[in-house]
Amino acid sequence: MKKFPFVIMLAACSLSGFSQAQWENLFNGKNLRGWTKLNGTAEYKVEDGTIVGISKTNTPNTFLATKKTYGDFILEFEFKVDDGLNSGVQFRSISDKKIMDGRVHGYQFEIDPSNRAWTGGIYDEARRGWLYDLASYPQAQKAFKKGTWNKARIEAVGTSIRTWVNGVPCANLLDAKTPAGIIALQVHGIGNNTALEGKTVAWKNIRICTKGFESELTPEAKAAPEKNCIPNTISEKEAQEGWKLLWDGKSTEGWRGAKLQSFPEKGWTIEDGILKVLKGNGGESTNGGDIVTTKKYENFILKVDFKITKGANSGIKYFVDTELNKGEGSSIGCEFQVLDDKLHPDAKLGVNGNRTLGSLYDLIPAPTNKPYRPGFFNTAMIVVKGNHVEHWLNGVKLIEYERNNQMWNALVAYSKYKNWPNFGNAATGHILLQDHGDEVWYQNIKIKEL
Repeated sequence: MKKFPFVIMLAACSLSGFSQAQWENLFNGKNLRGWTKLNGTAEYKVEDGTIVGISKTNTPNTFLATKKTYGDFILEFEFKVDDGLNSGVQFRSISDKKIMDGRVHGYQFEIDPSNRAWTGGIYDEARRGWLYDLASYPQAQKAFKKGTWNKARIEAVGTSIRTWVNGVPCANLLDAKTPAGIIALQVHGIGNNTALEGKTVAWKNIRICTKGFESELTPEAKAAPEKNCIPNTISEKEAQEGWKLLWDGKSTEGWRGAKLQSFPEKGWTIEDGILKVLKGNGGESTNGGDIVTTKKYENFILKVDFKITKGANSGIKYFVDTELNKGEGSSIGCEFQVLDDKLHPDAKLGVNGNRTLGSLYDLIPAPTNKPYRPGFFNTAMIVVKGNHVEHWLNGVKLIEYERNNQMWNALVAYSKYKNWPNFGNAATGHILLQDHGDEVWYQNIKIKEL
């Protein structure tokens, strides 16, 4: 009999040491206690146990924000939105009078009832724009249901941010920009569009878990494909998949001038993890000159984030042979065009737009409706598998082609490359970033050899 209480005591100690998930309601279902309105003048009211936001003309984005800030958590809520009204839920966001006069900025769980269907994607409000859209993820695009309640889940732990809509994985982001901040419900501005005035977005059952959530985190196998937005890093998963940095974000290691044995002494700078080709006279390879990888590549997937300054021109080349052109101008190779299509004159030259952004320069035009985001970093991806090549922009395929055949050689024969022998048919070559006399920024330069 004396042993029985001892057994009970052990069981009690074991249970007390187990960290269980502790959920907290952020909305009491009755009033807006604990919340405050920021930035705009759209209306929020409590109706039948829900928070209802009502769109209003001639006011900027309006946010109903928590007074508390949150770092690592699991957040769940239900939402319903009228057609035509874009919305979202901010998290780890900031509103500071010293920064943009208090404008709310930071991560946003997108609510998008349009045909684009990016609900559950992650947008960086008033800062970097889209971090994780759903353009190439059709399964996630189908998760949101119009005209009814939808359930959202956000898991934000350390640098990992993952989302689900109605149990369907939508975003899986690695980012270290903001570790903590407010949560806020957005009523998007509608300008002076009176047709959208009075439309509503509603939320209910808003709850958060900041303690003991570890046991409730979703396994990685049930998450969306990972995207790493931490500049110039390779995640554990990327490393397992074979990705490597082509540029380490801090030095010139692995690169040299296309016509030099070392890195150019002028025309390029490294600042805050960004590789910048500087403004020159607008000429081709006349300032610092092009830079190339010291190594040659054959079959690969190359990803490069680039940001174009106003009216700028540059390019990402591959299969580059630095021995072909020892004179003036750029080194010779196939080029993913990097260009401000609206302001640089080269966009109107060539044939049928084959010198515009994302095109195979002077050979194959990219579509006019490509998903370019001016003022932000965009991701170029080049896929090479033998003679098959693809150009992608922000997750959307722009063009694909086959080389080393009669059709390819005929295409080259009618281009500016016609005088370069066997252009584009080399088995291997350097990768090049072009100096075209304009300022363009590069980062997150990664390669996966196939």
